[in-house]
Amino acid sequence: MSTTPRIMQGFPPPAARRPTLENWDLPPYNRWSFQNVRRVLPTAPVSRGAGPVDALPAENLDLSDVTFVAMDNSTRTLERFLAETYTDGFIVVHRGRIVTELYFNDMTPSTEHLSQSVAKSLVSTVCGILIHDGLLDPNAPLTRYVPELARSGYGDATLNHVLDMRSGVRFNETYGDPDADITLFDTVTGWRPPRDGVPQSVYDYLLTLPKEREHGGDFKYRSVETDVIGWVMERATDRHLCDLVSRHVWSRIGAGHEAYFTVDRAGTALADGGFNATLRDYARFGLLQLNDGRALGQQIVPRDWVRACRVGDPGIFGEPYSILTPGGAYSKQWWIRDLEKGIIQARGIFGQLIWIDPPAEMVVVKLSSWPEYLMPEFSYNTYRAIEAVARELGSKG
Repeated sequence: MSTTPRIMQGFPPPAARRPTLENWDLPPYNRWSFQNVRRVLPTAPVSRGAGPVDALPAENLDLSDVTFVAMDNSTRTLERFLAETYTDGFIVVHRGRIVTELYFNDMTPSTEHLSQSVAKSLVSTVCGILIHDGLLDPNAPLTRYVPELARSGYGDATLNHVLDMRSGVRFNETYGDPDADITLFDTVTGWRPPRDGVPQSVYDYLLTLPKEREHGGDFKYRSVETDVIGWVMERATDRHLCDLVSRHVWSRIGAGHEAYFTVDRAGTALADGGFNATLRDYARFGLLQLNDGRALGQQIVPRDWVRACRVGDPGIFGEPYSILTPGGAYSKQWWIRDLEKGIIQARGIFGQLIWIDPPAEMVVVKLSSWPEYLMPEFSYNTYRAIEAVARELGSKG
């Protein structure tokens, strides 16, 4: 089902097998382009700095025969599940050691893969550091940092409102709908060809969004909230988002490779989904959260911030979000899978996931190139597969 199509193969590749700005993130082209974003879009680097690489010792275990009950009530093995769900990379880190690291679809340990909305949780982590350092006030109006937002629906919103996606700004995030705001936003970000009359930068576009309800209501997922956070962070520090991520996180967690963001026509990094990194480096970021903000013997992220990301209000977390995660929540750009256990997720469309499970002392990263934006059955099976891996590792002591 998930065999690699012959995208961008040949000298030159046939025209029908070359991704374009119209289709690069859609099947079958995304099987190639999610690992080659730099060859499709303009990008800006996120330096890993000159510090040591976190070695991540390995103790490889064969988990291929771990089984779970899938959404259709059939029994799946982990091996079959990974093949069926268009997996590009899969890694399990248990008690600080890699126990499984698998690559598919031509991905390698040095390949950077698009994160989609996993980027939101990374940007939030940097924001938490800036709040702790006194550079940002989460209760302050956004206009304190970006006065221009007074012209938009964000004029009376606070940083906390957008961190928890509880602003009252109107933004329709229906993937695949040609009339939805998110479709237009792809043009704004440079992920689609430019169109007459459409803003050519993310920040110009944010100023056009109206308010449709009072701020502080129920959770409603809107990717642009993260771009507002990125703008506030840049204004408060007078630094580009790529520099902020490098300075405060990427150069301090022992990353093995430089990462990068896609950028719009004004050079603005796409905070909500344009980040790219290697499989192991996503795992290192996950370990930062698992270890209460510590990496390489240093406190990188305030412990209180990391713990707060595991606490949320399920009462404002309704459908459709609660269908796959009953009793779940959302906090500070993280999805809370299990409030009691503190299991959280950074996740993105087309099957990107970082799973942080403190009780199991485990981080799992799955990078994918699904044929559709959202696939509830794939998500359900992913959660069940990871839970089965946690049980298997727990049984080994």
